[in-house]
Amino acid sequence: MAFKTGTKFGTYEIVEALGAGGMGEVYRATDSRLKRDIAIKVLPDAFSLDAESIARLQREAEVLASLNHPHIAAIYDLGSFEGSRFLILEFVEGDTLADRIARGAIPLNEALSIASQIAEALEAAHEKGIIHRDLKPANIKLTIDGQREGPGRSGWAALPDKRGRNQHGTSYGHPEPEGER
Repeated sequence: MAFKTGTKFGTYEIVEALGAGGMGEVYRATDSRLKRDIAIKVLPDAFSLDAESIARLQREAEVLASLNHPHIAAIYDLGSFEGSRFLILEFVEGDTLADRIARGAIPLNEALSIASQIAEALEAAHEKGIIHRDLKPANIKLTIDGQREGPGRSGWAALPDKRGRNQHGTSYGHPEPEGER
């Protein structure tokens, strides 16, 4: 379901659409109860009815909830409204790294700071057995103060074991050895 500016559900009110991808639409919204801006990631309608997509959203929420790092946006909630499933996430103000690159060359000291903060976030995630499956400049937010660069809120997943499965038993496309099916 595409939400329009001003749409309210619970304590959340849509302010603007931020973008859309294969796994959902992202909106900036306000939380009237806690008086803060948030991001809402909404599954497409077709996925909101699909048990596998709902389970994937649940796993994504659990993975995000297990991460607590200053360079990774936080998750606040997982919910549904009128059949739409969504994540409530920290809203990170600023441009993406893709926006910054489009403006021209990045000075060495700024590039090193960005790279260092991204590496710190990835290291923290990897130490917990979590990877980012969609790391690209468009998914990295650069805050106005420059202190909050890091991988975006989408694409995190638990690392697979030797058989290509994560702790939830989900396969990552690795064929199972004969006899283990």
